[in-house]
Amino acid sequence: MAFNKLDKAESEKSRKHGKGIAQDSNSADRDDYIDMTPAEDLTKREINVMALRSLLLQASFNYERMQAGGWLYTLIPSLRKIHKNPDDLTSSMKMHMEFLNVHPFDVTFLSGLVLAMERSKEKISTIRAVKVALMGPLGGIGDALFWLTLLPICAGIGASLALQGSILGPILFLLMFNIVHFALRFGLAHYGYHTGTKAITMLKVHTKNISHAASIVGMTVIGALVASYVHLSTPFVMKAGEAKIALQTDVLDKLMPNLLPLTFTLLVYWLMKRGFSPVKLIGITAVFGVVGKLVGFL
Repeated sequence: MAFNKLDKAESEKSRKHGKGIAQDSNSADRDDYIDMTPAEDLTKREINVMALRSLLLQASFNYERMQAGGWLYTLIPSLRKIHKNPDDLTSSMKMHMEFLNVHPFDVTFLSGLVLAMERSKEKISTIRAVKVALMGPLGGIGDALFWLTLLPICAGIGASLALQGSILGPILFLLMFNIVHFALRFGLAHYGYHTGTKAITMLKVHTKNISHAASIVGMTVIGALVASYVHLSTPFVMKAGEAKIALQTDVLDKLMPNLLPLTFTLLVYWLMKRGFSPVKLIGITAVFGVVGKLVGFL
């Protein structure tokens, strides 16, 4: 009898424990938050703290999740204010520890927008979609704005003064660059948050359209990067009697400039869609370059 009671108690305990695990699992897989009440609005100080913490975005950079650790560090104080329910906070933090790779200077626009969506308790999949859709465009815009425009201008002015023997050269360079940098970092944080707050109804209805539009912008930026950073040409010359035709200048460039880089990029993309890993693609690229050089085609 005692053993029967003990078995029954253990069975009941196991059943409750299993039910608890199932509930926890269901909670982890939820697409919406348990507490759907919109949170209190973030203050200017809290948004500034978020922007300040974004300076450490790349402090835990790694090749698995890129900037995810620094991204979560940026958002933690605001997420704790927004999500009073511990399970909601856990779900949000797990989602924000997913892969993220964005330009470190304009990231605060995305941070502000995401916090506005978190505050309004948007679906987790919606927040994730906006993050993924804006990573590429913000990365391309940041590179063009800071590395290709602001940095050369500030460095040119600073270098010209330094060449004249003025100590103001490096000082002026650092001042000019960082005045613009910090103005945009903090300004974009507030702009992203308040734009997100005002546009939250539109986001609910048009999330797919916004994500699609952002993806188009991102692909446009990627297309420009292919033309700028993928260098591939051939010195191959075709001979027909006395006639000589340079394949690169006389044929390919006249058909379309940068045709070879585009073709190789599309080939790599096709191989990736076929299941080739990045490591394999790097190896194929290295072998292709070496062999092409040895046979005189590249």
